[in-house]
Amino acid sequence: MRLSARNIIKGKIVTIKEGVVNSEVVIDAGGSTITSIITKDAVASLGLKVSGQAYAVIKASNVMIAVD
Repeated sequence: MRLSARNIIKGKIVTIKEGVVNSEVVIDAGGSTITSIITKDAVASLGLKVSGQAYAVIKASNVMIAVD
């Protein structure tokens, strides 16, 4: 598969918190964590498991930065 997204980060799944419809998946990407909310069906379809490997694919046209 080829993607147009240029930010593809491989990491290890450290937690999967299941909700009623969605799940929160947290990936450790070399000391930084990336969190994504995806459907429970997507977790099952992708076969995601804690300690498994996965990619965080980030495609954003805008990234906002803020300070206090």
